[in-house]
Amino acid sequence: MPAGVCGCCGPLRPRYKRLVDNIFPEDPKDGLVKSDMEKLTFYAVSAPEKLDRIGAYLAERLSRDVVRHRYGYVVIAMEALDQLLMACHSQSIKPFVESFLHMVAKLLESREPDLQVLGTNSFVKFANIEEDTPSYHRRYDFFVSQFSAMCHSTHEDPETRSRIRVAGIKGLQGVVRKTVNDELQAIIWEPQHMDKLIPSMLFNMQDNDDSERTGEENPASLAESCFRELLGRAAYGNMNNAVRPVLVHLDNHRLWDPNDFAVSCFRIIMYSIQAQHSHHVIQQVLSHLDTHSKNTPRMRAGIVQVLLETVAIAAKGSIGPTVLEVFNTLLKHLRMSVDFELGDGSRRNSASSLSSTRTKESEERIVQNAIIQTIGFFGGNLPDYQRAEVMMFIMGKVPVYGTPCHTLDTVKIGHQGTKRIQMMLLSSLIMVTSGFKCKTICAGLPAAFLEPLCSISLMEDSELRQLVLEILHNIIDRHDNRAKLRGIRIIPNVAALKFKREKISKQDVVFMKKHGQQLYRHIYLGCKEEDNVQKNFELLFTALALITTELANEEVVIDLIRLSIALQEMALVNEESIPMFIRCGIMALVAAYLNFLSQMIAIPLFCQHVSKVIEMRNLDAPYLLPEHVFREKCVFPDSLERDDIALYFQTADLAEALALPGYNVERLGIPYIPQVTDEDRLPRRSIVDTISLQVDIISINLPDQSQLAEEITFETLKKAIDTTGLEEQERERRRQVMEKFQKAPFEEIAAHCESKANMLHDRLAQIFELTIRPPPSPSGTVTVTSGHAQYQSVPVYEMKFPDLCVY
Repeated sequence: MPAGVCGCCGPLRPRYKRLVDNIFPEDPKDGLVKSDMEKLTFYAVSAPEKLDRIGAYLAERLSRDVVRHRYGYVVIAMEALDQLLMACHSQSIKPFVESFLHMVAKLLESREPDLQVLGTNSFVKFANIEEDTPSYHRRYDFFVSQFSAMCHSTHEDPETRSRIRVAGIKGLQGVVRKTVNDELQAIIWEPQHMDKLIPSMLFNMQDNDDSERTGEENPASLAESCFRELLGRAAYGNMNNAVRPVLVHLDNHRLWDPNDFAVSCFRIIMYSIQAQHSHHVIQQVLSHLDTHSKNTPRMRAGIVQVLLETVAIAAKGSIGPTVLEVFNTLLKHLRMSVDFELGDGSRRNSASSLSSTRTKESEERIVQNAIIQTIGFFGGNLPDYQRAEVMMFIMGKVPVYGTPCHTLDTVKIGHQGTKRIQMMLLSSLIMVTSGFKCKTICAGLPAAFLEPLCSISLMEDSELRQLVLEILHNIIDRHDNRAKLRGIRIIPNVAALKFKREKISKQDVVFMKKHGQQLYRHIYLGCKEEDNVQKNFELLFTALALITTELANEEVVIDLIRLSIALQEMALVNEESIPMFIRCGIMALVAAYLNFLSQMIAIPLFCQHVSKVIEMRNLDAPYLLPEHVFREKCVFPDSLERDDIALYFQTADLAEALALPGYNVERLGIPYIPQVTDEDRLPRRSIVDTISLQVDIISINLPDQSQLAEEITFETLKKAIDTTGLEEQERERRRQVMEKFQKAPFEEIAAHCESKANMLHDRLAQIFELTIRPPPSPSGTVTVTSGHAQYQSVPVYEMKFPDLCVY
């Protein structure tokens, strides 16, 4: 029989081919032949080893139909493939999947939108199937590229364009679901794939032309859902590869100014990722800000505002070790912004560039305000223990005149730039300390924070002093009493304001004994600054009132009264030629505070004396009261007469009033003198290459080299031998010491003794450091003889070892 006859006989063809051919009807409009499809499915399940041949034959027919544009049969073939894929779950399905993916790729490569959508839908069904065993060789590079290209479709018909984009997003979503849970497909997180996945989603989220569509028909909403799902599946080591393409996309499309889309993107990122991965995102944004440190101010401001949104969300959870890194980077860019602003302003002197200079300054102000808001908002949302560390960190960055500043170079920007940085850092400190409720005042005002803060409060700039006082208010006011004061005034009924008070704790008592004099000193010195305005006096009054409500016991009350009397005396004596407005302002401050204090301690005679003085001032000297002195048309006298006793608060009357309830009024008779602090002391001398030291704890002043090298003459010897008058000088010195210890306040005595003790300890430490030698060593020890270093080796057999060290 001829061979051709055998090829024409249908029964002689393989059974799987006959079953496949039978599912295709003569007219493709009739659809898949269901009965024959059931037979094919049963055959595939019964003989799974034939699956690969079934898939290959279906792929062959599909390819032929695509070329011949018989799209009806293409749809039938894909439907049959889908049903076989869903029905068969065995080891032999792997080769069948390869044929299936090859057919899907054929459809995606075609230029027909319907075929692309058909192939995408089949791939999505495949992606939802959970395979029993992982695939070692399957790769999805082609599908990532093809689906990404579909997401950027520019088809002329809007309806078709939307369908293609939706199909592309669904395809990417299928790739993500199929690969992220498969450890063997971790390659999907590599940069070459993320650089296609992420921009495709962001492009559709950004291009929201089909806002009328809802659900899966809207490319923007579907892309956002896929973006959230991808980020939610990102592991610890994949965060950087997932976030970097977002930053690159925002750069390429110039979406930092305006930055609404950038802010929304990072909100999605922060709410989608796991909380413990938040610090990765923050680090990426910080490094991106460093990369664009020399770009336009608006772009930098946009990045900082995105960082603000990022840290605002991260501060509510875990942000890892990036707290100080965030502040360090922001402070660095704050310094750079000031440098750009002032540097450009100093270089541009021509009239033609005046407008551009002003524009540059205003844009740099936008950057600076954004940085301050970020610092303040981030610090304000941190836990109390971290907030205290941040306060110390920021305070360490504030440049202070007369002290070395190792963190911010203020030489190049000069006085104006230094002031700007001080203003902005203190403003950020105000935001960080806002709402800070420390359990003890020691935790909120440690010495390392209080001392530089008080140093800034004595600068010759009223705005800086105002910021310092506001920071103190935020820390001291732990019961939200500040809002009830409302400026400086004579409060008629303090009880009606219902101040919240608690019994002062032992820790706060210790703080006031240790640092109270420091607070009083800076309030005292801050009152007499000549550039004080009404707001300065209002903040000083608030500071005194808050110290009274939060930190005052009987000793503190006495100290505050002494401070008030000293301020009144300073305004009357006027040894430093203070302007009349400042003198009257000090008088008004004392009146307002003593009125507040009298009602807080509620001693009748004390209240009576204070009220009487205020009434007399209302009649004869209204310029000494806060309601009048700060008016624009207030008329000031030429001088303040001390003889008008009725206009001033008298120490004797106040002491008599306080003595009845049992206050210790002996210290009221001692005039208040500002405490001498470390700022007023000379630096200690350093000792080098000397072992014998002379410790002098009486005199703080160190001898000058010129005195040590004084020429010895007959007159000097005569003076040294002559002892007449030494006994008289010694008696006078002893009398002064006894008088000081009898009359001076305890805090001043303690501070004086503490300074001497510290000096003694420092000298002893230096002596021990120079005299204590390390144990002998066979390699030799260094000895200094006549200024020359010599090495002396000790033999091992002469060295003495402890018993436990000898074997």
